[in-house]
Amino acid sequence: MFIEKYCAIDSNQISFTRQQGSDFAKQVADDFNPLHDIDAKRFCVPGDLLFSIIIAKSGLHKKMTFDFSGMVNDSVELNFPNEITDSVDITDNNGKTYLSVSASGEKTHCPALINALTKAYVDFSGHTFPGILVKLMADNEVMINPARPMIMYQSMSIDLIDINIDSLELKLAETSLTIDGKRGDAWLEFDLISNGKHVGHGKKHMLLSGLRAYEQESIDAMVEQYRQSKLAYQA
Repeated sequence: MFIEKYCAIDSNQISFTRQQGSDFAKQVADDFNPLHDIDAKRFCVPGDLLFSIIIAKSGLHKKMTFDFSGMVNDSVELNFPNEITDSVDITDNNGKTYLSVSASGEKTHCPALINALTKAYVDFSGHTFPGILVKLMADNEVMINPARPMIMYQSMSIDLIDINIDSLELKLAETSLTIDGKRGDAWLEFDLISNGKHVGHGKKHMLLSGLRAYEQESIDAMVEQYRQSKLAYQA
């Protein structure tokens, strides 16, 4: 599996260097969130990397839900199962849970399908900001705090009708933002397509903190800073 270059595997334990986490974010997800920079004080491994490892190692079920509860840094070793029969918590050696996974329905280990889903979802997820969230915030006339932008990955789920396929595309279907004071729950729903046929759907849930009134100038500055980070990396 191509994902092996972005983690270190020792039996059922998996760990990450800052370089591996950062490379996955930038090279696979095209995600330039500063939390994934090698020198970030609060560095964390991308949640999509954990998702990718789960389906590569334990298989892809028709229905799967991933609930994130902790930030993984480069000092954490996680215990990943080879099989998921119903549900499992991904924990460190102290028993702390970072990710809870539930799975049901038919399962496949087809490398072509798993790689296709991984790349399609991670590409979609990595472009959440600025591509999708900026418009969603503008439509709701709110924005995150530009001085301390907080967007936390809460969960994602997939529901496949058919897993006897070897290609997959992802298309955004619907977005919504529910606001409660300075917090907002953003939902991004997507369709899964194989050779022009609808084969499933899914959704990603994020928590936005520090919400305030929308200011185009501040949003433009955040987007430009993000763009400059990407250009600096590619230079």
